[in-house]
Amino acid sequence: MRKVTPKADPAPSRWAYRMQRIMLTPTYRMGLRIGLPFVLSAGIVTAYLSSQDRQDAIRMQVAEIRNYFETRPQFMVKLMSVEGVSRTVEEDIREVSSIDFPVSSFDLDLDALHNTIASIPAIASVSLRVRAGGVLDVQVTERQPVMLWRSADGLALIDREGVIVGGLNNRLERPDLPLVVGEGADKAVPEALLLMAAAEPILDRVRGLVRVGDRRWDVALDRDQRIMLPEQAPVTALESVIALNQAQDVLDRDLAAVDMRLASRPTIRMNEDAVQMWWKIKDIVVETNR
Repeated sequence: MRKVTPKADPAPSRWAYRMQRIMLTPTYRMGLRIGLPFVLSAGIVTAYLSSQDRQDAIRMQVAEIRNYFETRPQFMVKLMSVEGVSRTVEEDIREVSSIDFPVSSFDLDLDALHNTIASIPAIASVSLRVRAGGVLDVQVTERQPVMLWRSADGLALIDREGVIVGGLNNRLERPDLPLVVGEGADKAVPEALLLMAAAEPILDRVRGLVRVGDRRWDVALDRDQRIMLPEQAPVTALESVIALNQAQDVLDRDLAAVDMRLASRPTIRMNEDAVQMWWKIKDIVVETNR
């Protein structure tokens, strides 16, 4: 009689069953595939970098690689091109820039350089770019002076916005520009330009505009004459005086000022000599009529 061998039970053991269930869980599977290698790698790297000597060596190697990359010829800026300005302003730009060429484009702080150049009073706007060939291109719009302003600080060139463009030592350096005098004259340049345009018929006699009390203008003429303009509508008042002069040659007479501050009552102020002569003539007329 043969001995019957019992068949093996195909069912897994309790621990094998639990492990199979755990391995079917997505979280555990992700942990084994990603988390475990990451932890091992991080541990190895941390252990390797725990040495200060190794850290310094890596930093030096990275710095060398970066320096080699940044100093390649195609990234080097060799010169600066300045366009749109006069020679004097160009020299100012090169002086304030203080760039030691050649320099890597990675070492150029274009924002800081832009702010430095834009701070020059004579510059209205500026744009910077590094173009092919290693050239730092500086495109500048220069402020154009339209008047000379004499203040307590001296003589200065100002543009239409009243911004000081530069200084002058002598009025004769720019005889083509009209002169304005007084505190606050730089804040009223547009109105001053309108007055100068209105004064075209007598421009050869105009010596300048004087700002009075930072609120109104006097037109200074030769022969120490003045046209005193009102605070409101000064251009209209000046045009009235010019029209009167064209009709009756008022400004050719011996007077000191034409006062237009009161539109309803314009006044002519005579010179002291003319006043004395007038009184003498009046006395003669009185004596003759007696």
